[in-house]
Order: sequence, then structure tokens, then C-alpha cells
Amino acid sequence: MFNFQFIRRMNLFILVSVIAVGGSLYLMGSRGLNFGIDFKGGIKLHYRFSEPVSETALRILLEPLELGDFSVQQVGEISENRMMIKFEVSEKEGLSSNITEAFRKGLNVASLEIEQEETVGPKAGSELRKKGILAIIVSWLLMLIYVGYRFDFIFAPGAILALVHDVLITMGAFALTGREVSLTVIAALLTIIGYSINDTIVIYDRVRENLPIMEKKPLRELINITLNETLSRTIITTLTVLFVVVLMYLFGEGEFQNFGFAMTVGCISGTYSTIFVACPFYIYLKEYGPRLTQKFKHR
Repeated sequence: MFNFQFIRRMNLFILVSVIAVGGSLYLMGSRGLNFGIDFKGGIKLHYRFSEPVSETALRILLEPLELGDFSVQQVGEISENRMMIKFEVSEKEGLSSNITEAFRKGLNVASLEIEQEETVGPKAGSELRKKGILAIIVSWLLMLIYVGYRFDFIFAPGAILALVHDVLITMGAFALTGREVSLTVIAALLTIIGYSINDTIVIYDRVRENLPIMEKKPLRELINITLNETLSRTIITTLTVLFVVVLMYLFGEGEFQNFGFAMTVGCISGTYSTIFVACPFYIYLKEYGPRLTQKFKHR
């Protein structure tokens, strides 16, 4: 079994998290997030090609058209040769025909067709942004209720604080790099929340098992033993997920790459927060909670 002293320097790790979260909030406030067409409004064109084409080839053909911000994403099965083009423009008159003509001239394909053309207005984009934020907040609340019911409410605040930590760190990384935030990224954030809470619950469950077995040991020592007992499982799970999402980031394109980037940052942050945020916060509540309660009672 491992014997790392995680809890001995937990105040230092909490300080690192506070600085990282504060930096993320600063970046989001100063630089802002690069919201995609899903949230700002624009046009979506769904193309189907008779032969395989790459996202890179389509981007090269679209850049000379000076259409502003755009994204290219493969949809459906690879064998279907379907692509979705998103543009942040308000006028669509003649746009699809210009793009189609550019594709016909620049691509060596027998045929292509527009399967679907839709416009996302600024109001609809704003609504989607609000719903995306609401989905994340609701997931936090549901996790708070679940952890409180599954264990007790002394465990719950640390778990939720870790989830908030993971989301803010990931969004800070997007603000730092200027990557586009789309519905795919929101899906990644919700996936990160699920991954992180799963890791936290495994450790919390072992803590609960060890409490009656090691009742004579100091709480901090008990938590440190538990973290070391579950460390091999944590490492294996994290690496297994990282292998996949890092490959998505390195070899993916467009929104798939953004999903891989978000999951890579969130996976690392989630593992860190489980050990150095959720567990230390549980210790703080267990050690200082009764003292604070007594102080309020005597007032």
C-alpha cells in the first residue's frame, strides 16, 4: 500500500486550488469566454458528400470567403460523409450557394448536397446559454442531495465544492486558450461532473467503512490511510480516461478536439480536487463544525 502524506500539506494544496480558481475567474472576467454559434446565434449548414472529406480541407476552402467565425464538424457515422458548418453571420442570402460552389470547385467529389439549413437567432442562442448554465447548477444541486442522502451532509459540501472547482478550472482553461465554448463543451462539463463525483464517492465510501474500524485513530490519519488505500484505483481510472481524451484532443478536429481538451483538463482537475479539496473540506467540517455550532449557540 502507498504511504503518501496527502493530509499533512492539505492547507498548501487548498491554497493552490484557491489561486487556480481565482485565476480562472479573473481570466473569465477579463478575457471572457469565446462562445460559439450555439450560444451567440448564426447559421448551420448540414452537407452530405459522395466521398470522404476532411474537416481541414473544408476549413481551407472556407477561409478565403471571409465569413467571420465558423466551425466545421463531422456528424453521424464516418461512412456517411456528413459535415456540419456553423457561421456567426446575420445574413444568409446567397451564403449557402457560395459555399456549395466553393466546395464543388475545391473538392474532388462526385456530388454533394445540403441536407439541412437552419438559423440560430441571437435570442435562441442566449436561451441555450442560460439553459447550459442551468443544467450545470442543477447537476450540482442534485449531487448535493444525493451525497447528503447517501452518506451525510458533512460529506456533501466538500464533494460539491470539488465539482465547482473542476468546472471553474476547465472554463478558466478555455478562457486562457480562447477555445470555442459550444454545446459540446457543456456536455463535456456535465461529463466531468459525473466523473469527478464518482471518484469522490468511492473515497467517501471507503472513509465511511474505515470510521468504525479505525475509530481510535485521529481523523486526519484515517483520511490519509483511506486516500492511500484507494490511490491505485484512482490512478488506474484516471489514466484509463486520460488515454482516451488526450487522443481525442491530439488527433480530433473542431468540437471533438474541444471536447477532448475539456475532458483532459477536467479529468486532471477532478482527480486533484477529490484528494485535495473534497477530503480536506470534510476534515474542516468535522473538526471545526462543532466548535462553530457551539459558538453560535452561546451567542
